[in-house]
Amino acid sequence: MGLQRRLRVMTFGAESMAQDAAVLVAFASTDMKHVDQHFGAAEAFAVYAVDPAHAALHEVIQFEQISIDGNEDKLAAKIGALAGCTAVYCQAVGTSAVNQLRAAGIQPIKVAPGVAVSALVESLQEELRAGPGAWLARAIESRGADRADRFDAMASEGWSE
Repeated sequence: MGLQRRLRVMTFGAESMAQDAAVLVAFASTDMKHVDQHFGAAEAFAVYAVDPAHAALHEVIQFEQISIDGNEDKLAAKIGALAGCTAVYCQAVGTSAVNQLRAAGIQPIKVAPGVAVSALVESLQEELRAGPGAWLARAIESRGADRADRFDAMASEGWSE
């Protein structure tokens, strides 16, 4: 079982989001419109870049079709493909997958079958505007930890008061 196809959406110009400000979230979906997949058996993920004001499809990741069989070998490829994501929304997720996702810095979020991706994105944007909850605040903070040189970059640009 492996990655079958990966499509990254490229955006240029003023309408593109600053990737530093956006969080990446994945949705286990066959139609890219609704969350309708169990994490371990997900055939595809729609990955969105989301910030308080904008949201855009970032990429679509597709896998070979598999069954839910308790075989954990399939999880590594899926978790690896979601590297950089803050969260993954799915219908269900097993305990082992939850542990592996959290270890990779990805928050698994179970939602009711058929929930619209657009509604989840809007809800996430509202949370970002109001002040992120505990898991999202930790994820944003940990993402910033990877950018320890951000203050050096700001200092090299110079300050004007």
